[in-house]
Amino acid sequence: MTATKLPGSELDLASQVIELVHRLAGPAASAEATVTRANLALTRFANSFIHQNVGEAHLTVRLRLHVAGRTVASSGSFGTPDGLRALVERTLTAVRLGPLDPAWPGLTPPTPIPPGAPLDAATAYAEPDERADRVRAFVAAADGLETAGYCRTTHRSSAFANSAGHSVWGETTEAAMDGIARTDVSDGVARLAADRLADLDGSVLGTRAAGRARAATNPVELPPGRYEVVLEPAAVADLLQNLSSYGFNGKRHNEGQSFAEPGTTQFDPMVTLVDDPLDRSGPPFDVEGTRRAALTLVDAGVTGAVAHDRRSAALAGTTSTGHAAPGGAAWGPVPRNLRLTATSSPAVRQPESGDTRTGTVVDPDTAALLAGVRRGLLVSDLWYTRVLDPKSLVITGLTRNGVWLVEEGVVTRAVRDLRFTESYPRALGPGAVLGVGHTLARQPDRVDGVWWEAPALRLAGWNFTGGASG
Repeated sequence: MTATKLPGSELDLASQVIELVHRLAGPAASAEATVTRANLALTRFANSFIHQNVGEAHLTVRLRLHVAGRTVASSGSFGTPDGLRALVERTLTAVRLGPLDPAWPGLTPPTPIPPGAPLDAATAYAEPDERADRVRAFVAAADGLETAGYCRTTHRSSAFANSAGHSVWGETTEAAMDGIARTDVSDGVARLAADRLADLDGSVLGTRAAGRARAATNPVELPPGRYEVVLEPAAVADLLQNLSSYGFNGKRHNEGQSFAEPGTTQFDPMVTLVDDPLDRSGPPFDVEGTRRAALTLVDAGVTGAVAHDRRSAALAGTTSTGHAAPGGAAWGPVPRNLRLTATSSPAVRQPESGDTRTGTVVDPDTAALLAGVRRGLLVSDLWYTRVLDPKSLVITGLTRNGVWLVEEGVVTRAVRDLRFTESYPRALGPGAVLGVGHTLARQPDRVDGVWWEAPALRLAGWNFTGGASG
């Protein structure tokens, strides 16, 4: 894939939109324009063969207008003068018909914003054969097991401008691989997201997925109950995603629908949660043009903050934390680059080949956590999770891709999938976390640019309520 733009061309388009608003609506109109050019590429495989390679390049222009006390946002995929004018005219028509918006927070004033991380050009313009090399390595490492999954690369360049005179531009890249290996009766999975395609090793991931699949054969059924667990990073990612959406969401907090109580010890002292979009190549600003920076949500067990956009921040009497997103007026600001750590020391982020003692190909941290378990479960992954009570964040869902019984620190046999019902904050509460690994694995989301990074966790209890069938 080759570049199709000149650096900063998105900023020119955003500025043109603001000029059109001033020309058609006058200086009293408040306007924000965000222009994003995305190059997305995906190599998908199934039955151990690549069956699809797709790539798309598209431009999205988003305009938010506030006129006479009313606010409306609209978007389109065009960059011609006629297209931009049509977008502005359509949005002006809509805003005149919209409801009054007494909570309008105003525009972000001109603010210096440092550039984001340097772009990895090799990832931004990766060719299909480079993704195919990772797939080939994954399939070969599975050593005869049936495999399926994808390898993707993305490159986004975005610009923001508003009628207060604020403007900024930046670009990001991401690479991700998600693959599964299957026996006739079991499966195993391996996932990883990174800023650079070079950091994805298909052989390492394929070995891991195949090892898990072979170790998951001949599962036994266990009775429901409360078990000590070691959750691997893929399972922890589900905790982070739900904690972000429902707990650290400033809109939900303002409405009294969040468990979060800043200044209170709500988590075990071993837990620290930081939303850090700029740790890698995240964009340095949000869709309101507010600077993004690391935000510590939990510091050694103490809830410290929730995420805000300008609207939720104004209602809370504080300032935006740079978490505005399209649709935020309805859904609220959500941390989307959340990392869980036990310490601030650097951590290795690439999965390791594992501890053969357990037969499940776990990384060294997971093996160390298992060593302290007298009788419990090792859980690879959670899925189909649904919120039963948003306030206390009680969630029900299923395990998948491997569950194992642990006895006296050793994995003894595979277990059939289980249904659980658990309060995520309670599971991570004071005294509930018995161990936190140091090897972080960055888990990709369905949406590029969103990721969850965590080590394995050893928890004192997890409430399993039945088998996968009920």
